[in-house]
Amino acid sequence: MADTDSLGVRAELGKVLASEHADLLREGVALVLAEVMEMEVARLAGAEHYERSDERTAYRNGYRPRRLDTRVGTLELEIPRLRSGPSYLPSFLEARKRSEQALLSVVMQAYVEGVSTRKVERLVEQLGVEGISKSTVSRICGGLDKRADAFRGRPLEGSYPYVWLDARIERVRERDAHTVRHKALMVAYGVHESGRREVIGIEVGEVESEAAWREFLRGLVARGLSGVQLVISDAHPGLKAAIASVIGAQWQRCAVHFVRDMLGHVPRSGQPLVRGALKQVFAAPDREGAGQVLAGVVAQLQGVAPKVARLLEAAEDDLLAYMRFPREHWPKIRSTNPLERVNREIARRSDVVGIYPDDAALLRLAAGLLVEMNDEWLVAHRYLSLHSMALLEVDDHGPLGPVGAGPPALEGAPASAGKSTT
Repeated sequence: MADTDSLGVRAELGKVLASEHADLLREGVALVLAEVMEMEVARLAGAEHYERSDERTAYRNGYRPRRLDTRVGTLELEIPRLRSGPSYLPSFLEARKRSEQALLSVVMQAYVEGVSTRKVERLVEQLGVEGISKSTVSRICGGLDKRADAFRGRPLEGSYPYVWLDARIERVRERDAHTVRHKALMVAYGVHESGRREVIGIEVGEVESEAAWREFLRGLVARGLSGVQLVISDAHPGLKAAIASVIGAQWQRCAVHFVRDMLGHVPRSGQPLVRGALKQVFAAPDREGAGQVLAGVVAQLQGVAPKVARLLEAAEDDLLAYMRFPREHWPKIRSTNPLERVNREIARRSDVVGIYPDDAALLRLAAGLLVEMNDEWLVAHRYLSLHSMALLEVDDHGPLGPVGAGPPALEGAPASAGKSTT
């Protein structure tokens, strides 16, 4: 079929297939194919599975395995069998049927983009696969939602010394009001005491406010978040306040965001000077040296960029908090850069979607992508070595100061939760 809609779907399908998230697509394709087979065999038998009907013409007789090679990998299909009448062969296995294109397009739209089920139904009809109803598509999406909910609600065991927080603003349609609103997709990412990184939380907030962040963080604590020693984020006032009230750990202001903000306060001609001066601060060998360099930079910038000098001096403690932790960790804990890949992957899909039909669709997409990333991280090399993680537990005056001088306990958590159990 060569209509504009179909061509557009195939073009966007190519973008998704070029990504590294083939497992998500393969599972989605297998789920859609299973639903198609169940509908087709029910139509052939004259009744649904276990349904009593006078119109029944045949009974089921188990399943037979069949491998199907697709561009997202080999699928292990279970094809229903019938006891009598003609044997059943799925329509998508017949020659000259472009069902793989159609089904992958549906999977892309329904699972990766998170479009409305009604739109999926129209796409199915346009692409030549008959019989998939709105209720069927809803059931398929419901299966993925259950997996997403299980991931988002899983218990957090052990301690997470480092936590990164960030939010993306996405456009979501309000079904009742028929309007489009900007909502915050909040993501929490942490390094476990084992040195492995994880996605520990995903939620949609009405706005990026202190109340929304506080509720999100309380949810993480309720699931078991503990042992947090440093939280890294941008300087959103509501987020900073929520971190202080709920988690109580030290806060690290993202150094990359700070430098970017400072460059916005000077003309283009003065940006190389400001960038070079700030780079000297982060290149210092220790916290004491960084403080001395920062004081010199403040004095240097007083005449050429007084506002930058004033903001830098005020941000010293928050900007250099990472220097109280093991030096090996510094490059990874002084900014929110570890979340950049997460944001890029979500942004790439959001560019395709444009406007999400509802909050559930946005969570479906984000959770689907982040589950894949989380699985990769759990089997990859440790993000931070066990040796360096052990340095967080000191017996005397170590990187984190005297024992017992750590941050206050998490809100709603046991009194010991504020200390690492590494």
